[in-house]
Amino acid sequence: MPKPPVDYANVPLPEVRIMTNRLLSAESTEAVLNAIDKIEHIRQVNMAGESLPATISSGPAKGLPNNHTERKIIHVDGREVELHCLVGAFYIELEVDDSDMLEAVVKEIREACDKTIVDGYTLDIGRYSKYRPTLNDYRSA
Repeated sequence: MPKPPVDYANVPLPEVRIMTNRLLSAESTEAVLNAIDKIEHIRQVNMAGESLPATISSGPAKGLPNNHTERKIIHVDGREVELHCLVGAFYIELEVDDSDMLEAVVKEIREACDKTIVDGYTLDIGRYSKYRPTLNDYRSA
C-alpha cells in the first residue's frame, strides 16, 4: 500500500459517505463519478458494493469467466476504469481548510448526486477510512 504524502500523514481529513438506496448500474456509476470529478477540493473517491469477480469463485461453475453484464469499463474524465463491483457507496475524501469550505463542497456534491442518483441516497460527513497505520499494518502475513 503506497504511503500518503507527508502533508496528509496522520491528518484526519473529512470524508463524505454517499450510500445509495439501490446498487447502481455501470452507466449510473459513470454519471455520478463524472459529476463528482468536476468538483474541486476532492482528494480521492473510493467505491464499495457487491463484488463482481472476473472468475466465479464457488459452485459448479468455479473457475469459469464471470459474464456479468455490469462488469464493464467506464470512462471517468477521459480515463478508463474497470468496475469490480456494483457500487452502493462512495467515500469521498475532501481537502478543505475550514467548515465554510466543507459546507460549500458538500453542497456541490449533494447537487451532483441529486442530478445523477435517481433512486435516492443518504449523505453523511465524518471519517470512514483509516488515515494512519494500525496494528494490523505491522503484522507479518
